Amino acid sequence: MKERVLITGANGNLGKKFLLSISNLEICALVRSEKAENDLKIFVKANRVENVEIVKCDYLDLQTIKKLVSSCSYVLHLVGVIKENKNNNFDLVHKNTTKVLVEAIKGSKVKKICYISIVGANKESRNKCFSSRGTAERLFLNSDIPCLILQAPMILGEGDYASTALKKSALSKFNFTFRKSSLEQPIYAGDIIEAVKIDINKCLNEESSPSGITILTGPTSLTREQLVEKAAKLLKVKVKVISLPLFLGYTLARIFEMLSSNPPISGAMLGVLDHDDDIDPSSACRELEIELTALDKMLERTIRP
Repeated sequence: MKERVLITGANGNLGKKFLLSISNLEICALVRSEKAENDLKIFVKANRVENVEIVKCDYLDLQTIKKLVSSCSYVLHLVGVIKENKNNNFDLVHKNTTKVLVEAIKGSKVKKICYISIVGANKESRNKCFSSRGTAERLFLNSDIPCLILQAPMILGEGDYASTALKKSALSKFNFTFRKSSLEQPIYAGDIIEAVKIDINKCLNEESSPSGITILTGPTSLTREQLVEKAAKLLKVKVKVISLPLFLGYTLARIFEMLSSNPPISGAMLGVLDHDDDIDPSSACRELEIELTALDKMLERTIRP
């Protein structure tokens, strides 16, 4: 009988990539909306993914989550946002869903949780996104359930939002960005998935596996300008990256937040995107037993036509 894994936020890019990569597990894939449910059903059918049960569920419905968790041995929590809107605020998405999930797992046969967080998450941060993520991390760490928290920077995967945005920036003759000297350290989505798969296998085979917070970044740190220029070179085009002052971005964000319930940018979002990432990933790679995809190969896979 195959072990069963519960995935929250299964309709996101990482969730879909995980579904494509597994064959030896039963999956309970949770989504919140009918649109997400239909999208994931189409994806699963088109890619002939087997052993997946798709469940539309309110992530705050404790009794339903508890029932679903009762048949699972491992939980992969992928729910998260970097921009609030009228339906998804940071407290709801990060804090409240985590509280319910932790409560639902109590007394179950779940052996471990893996939570994909972001570099910079800290309960004490003045940035609402970072602080709510940090609170979610603390809720997991303070529970009685073993937990692996992977803090990741920009994640680049085939067909995802970040890769599409990077490609669009590279194809612009003039790319306007806030603080082009900001340091990026993108990681390949497949490397995140590999780390999770190894952890699941170790956990289900009752082998020793890491727990706590691990910062897992890509192998190369470079400025945002250098990243866009590197992508442009791969696409055989030229681009001029023009840096805009960050205070202008925060001013625009405040205006948008006052005028709209779903602003295109927010102050918290800018703070996340402007975070400088320059971390040695070697320790994390040894701990997780993975090899990172080189930046050039990452870009080849994600933005080349």
